[in-house]
Amino acid sequence: MSGHARERLNEDFSNPVRLSLMGSLRAVDEADFKTLKETVGISDSVLSRHLSALEAAGYVRIKKGYVGKRPRTWAKLTSSGQEAFAQHVQALKEITGLA
Repeated sequence: MSGHARERLNEDFSNPVRLSLMGSLRAVDEADFKTLKETVGISDSVLSRHLSALEAAGYVRIKKGYVGKRPRTWAKLTSSGQEAFAQHVQALKEITGLA
């Protein structure tokens, strides 16, 4: 690969909330909305906005359903999301000298 590692950073993950969401989802098969909200420490509206952006980019798959009579939303990384995030993290490691 040529060029500096910063050229391989993914702009979709430059926002700290999105970076946190991707990292949280990478650690699990899927996570429900409430768990993500509590893990990242953000409001419902902020979480919804950022999940929608990640879904539109093809990095996250959103699934809606019910547990009993209560509506639930789950999020899961797509395979392209896993790959894009791994490449972003690798570039960060190279930039910081941790690779």
